[in-house]
Amino acid sequence: MNTLKTGMLLAAMTALFMGLGFLIGGPKGAMIAFFVAAAMNLFAYWNSDKMVLRMYKARQVDETTAPNYVGIVRELSARAGIPTPKIYIIDNPQPNAFATGRDPEHAAVAATSGLIGMLTPEELAGVMAHELAHIRNRDTLTMTVTATIAGAISMLANFALFFGGNRNAGGFIGTLALAILAPMAAALVQMAISRTREYSADAGGAEISGNPLWLASALERIDKAARRAPNEEAEANPATAHMFIINPLNGRGRDSLFSTHPATANRVSALREMAQAMAQAAGRRRN
Repeated sequence: MNTLKTGMLLAAMTALFMGLGFLIGGPKGAMIAFFVAAAMNLFAYWNSDKMVLRMYKARQVDETTAPNYVGIVRELSARAGIPTPKIYIIDNPQPNAFATGRDPEHAAVAATSGLIGMLTPEELAGVMAHELAHIRNRDTLTMTVTATIAGAISMLANFALFFGGNRNAGGFIGTLALAILAPMAAALVQMAISRTREYSADAGGAEISGNPLWLASALERIDKAARRAPNEEAEANPATAHMFIINPLNGRGRDSLFSTHPATANRVSALREMAQAMAQAAGRRRN
């Protein structure tokens, strides 16, 4: 995600935030919302990764506490040509993972205990390579800032609904419409950037790990298991769903309405095509 796209994303989120501020307090409310959004963007740039890790009660680990997991991340980081990020485990039965941080020098990866316990070392390598690809592509700043602002938009929308908003700014119907539509618009922005980014990270992760089929196998297993194990922290904070490798809200059917992830079957198909192309290229080199 380049700087221009990141700027456009933040501008769209800020506009939604200002619109809700106008509903609640008119022009003054919009101005206050603008300054709050500016402060929030600055705060999110420096602290959103820490907020997300704290939200999911992630604990940092090292070679002593999680030698296999940490060893895989360190080896893959060297292959990716980036500094080894801080490494965390989230005590949650749902198999999942995400990356966060404002740049490769200030990044972190987190995997759930369910993921580490369920996958083979090769599949785990495929997943963590995907997350390192996000870091190398500098997707993580956009992911964490978007989660912070989208969550704030949802909170402000609930506030507008509860207090009724500015009666001169479209009345109750206008308040109701924007309070409902603003979070939906924020979700659509997340969807638009997330689906393309996931395919890119899949391809990058396959290149880093050296075997696309490792990630393909992991995605199939994670997707099935995630549907059977709701992630309560994610359900309470749906604005962070786009950060995970598989939609953490899959445990409940209604959550698929605004899924930020492309269909797992399509991702697996693309990875298998990539594996076939790599095998054909290797065969030509041998000949």
